[in-house]
Amino acid sequence: MKPSVEQISNLLSQRSDLRPEEGYWQDFLREFHHNQRMEAAAMSAPSAFVERVRSWFSEVSPSRWAYGAGLAYATAAIAFFLVPRGAEMNTVPSAPVKHQIVPAPSLEQLEQLDFGPTSAGNAGEQVF
Repeated sequence: MKPSVEQISNLLSQRSDLRPEEGYWQDFLREFHHNQRMEAAAMSAPSAFVERVRSWFSEVSPSRWAYGAGLAYATAAIAFFLVPRGAEMNTVPSAPVKHQIVPAPSLEQLEQLDFGPTSAGNAGEQVF
């Protein structure tokens, strides 16, 4: 049974007179956010991660997908042309390193210097 046009107009006129009570929308919004937080807390970590990934992919616009695909294609093409092919690498045979330990020079020069307070001002020494 389909409602008549008169019934629909009566129903719409009655609905236009209805107003929600004061604070209805604030309570509705508060309850909505509370329910969202409860659903998010009830989800396990893997399903929450999958949900985040799904929402991230759904928010990316098609133009961004196209730009990303173009950038990936350009990167692959550049890598294809820049990577040398057929380059032979000369390997050097490994050989043990022969180091000869040279003894440090003796401290004769330091021993010849006189750092005593009586020798201050002699030639070749700095006075501070």
